[in-house]
Amino acid sequence: MGSGDKLYLECYSGISGDMAVAALLDLGADEKVMTDVLESLPVSGFRVEVKRVIKSGIDACDFNVILDAEHENHDHDMEYLHGHEHGHSHDGHEEDHGHEHGHDHDGGHGHGHEHGHDHDGGHGHGHEYGHDHDDGHVHGHDYDGGHIHGHHHDQSHDHTHEDMAHGHTHTHHHHEHRGMAEIRQIIGGGKMTEGARKLALRIFEILAEAESKAHNVQVDQVHFHEVGAVDSIVDIVAVAVCLDNLKVEEVVVPFLCEGTGTVRCQHGILPVPVPAVANIMKSYSLPVRIVDAEGEFVTPTGAAIVAAVKTSETLPKGFSVVKVGIGAGKRNYERPGILRAMVVRDVQPEKDIIWKLETNIDDCSGEALGYVMERLFEAGARDVHYTPVFMKKNRPAWQLNVICAGEDIEKLERIIFRETTTIGIRRVEMERTVLKREERMVSTALGEARVKVCQAEGVVRFYPEYDSVSRLARESGTPFAQVYQMVQRQCTDQM
Repeated sequence: MGSGDKLYLECYSGISGDMAVAALLDLGADEKVMTDVLESLPVSGFRVEVKRVIKSGIDACDFNVILDAEHENHDHDMEYLHGHEHGHSHDGHEEDHGHEHGHDHDGGHGHGHEHGHDHDGGHGHGHEYGHDHDDGHVHGHDYDGGHIHGHHHDQSHDHTHEDMAHGHTHTHHHHEHRGMAEIRQIIGGGKMTEGARKLALRIFEILAEAESKAHNVQVDQVHFHEVGAVDSIVDIVAVAVCLDNLKVEEVVVPFLCEGTGTVRCQHGILPVPVPAVANIMKSYSLPVRIVDAEGEFVTPTGAAIVAAVKTSETLPKGFSVVKVGIGAGKRNYERPGILRAMVVRDVQPEKDIIWKLETNIDDCSGEALGYVMERLFEAGARDVHYTPVFMKKNRPAWQLNVICAGEDIEKLERIIFRETTTIGIRRVEMERTVLKREERMVSTALGEARVKVCQAEGVVRFYPEYDSVSRLARESGTPFAQVYQMVQRQCTDQM
């Protein structure tokens, strides 16, 4: 991105980690730089895939974190998340092609079996487990495929679950619970720039703060379950690396669109926005628009990314679009699951700003005021003039008006205070409209003269400078008016 360019995230369909990565890659972030960093992370159980997909008829980039069997989760399974049939394909890429699921969904996951234990709100997985377990964890929400636990203790589980209906045996793999200390070690072990590392850690810190508030535990007691932490780490590090690679300094996010209803996490059903997202919205004053559509559009990772990078909510009044990137989401809702990222450049003309200094003076001689005018012009004043005024008690006085640039205010005020009897100076910032202008030297029979050339609606005007005209008039003995007209005619002839 060039100097002065801004990144505009258009979150009409919300934002998630994978959507953000895909949009930034589509915008031009170096894919190899990103994959090299991800491969350097001291974490296993995943691979990434970048490809083109069609979302609502729109070509988009898709960033997919593919977990191995040990780390797989239900983050993009619409029936699991919302407990009813959406009629879309699981991969989230074919919703426009009329694919439907060929199996029934009954109460959530839809396998048609019963649980031997209750998970607060019902998973509906349909397996009857041969045992109960209560490990005392405080469970959070899916983080783009991940779960966060606010642990009161740290432990691992090796469960063997038997499906009584089918005779299958399910082995729950060993799960680590990573806290911020472990997350810092993982991110610290990756080969990335310090800027990317700092941003990735900041995003995770925002997530941990939000979960600690949601579950009323200390930040250092919030642990990221391995099932979710793998793809959360990948998404967050990838976003940080891509933003750093694009050299993004300013990010404009006018608002986030969020849906309504509920969403199922690993151990319960939560209202949208989920507690972690709501906490981030509150803590970082993120502007939100609730849309008339059911679904979770803003994930905790997406909200944390915005909170970490947003520098403004206001787009320039006028801008050009330099680049466009479109990132695809995996979930299928009524709204197109895309995040559009644009590099925008302010094209508003620069304002011509000047300052006016003014003060009323009723006890200085005319000679003193004439001297002040000369000193002010010498110090860089654009214009100096006096206006006769009547002050209180009908005292006649002069109002000194000085037009100047902002950088000259201090030295001009020093002259006014030193050379006049005033005890106060008023300042007014003013915006002005000026004609396009340039200065040039014109050769005449009497010598060279400096001329200001202005353009107004296609008409060129010539204004000979007073100092040049007066010098030629004195040196030649020609009347001032004749010299002035001579210079103007010469300008017209030389066009």
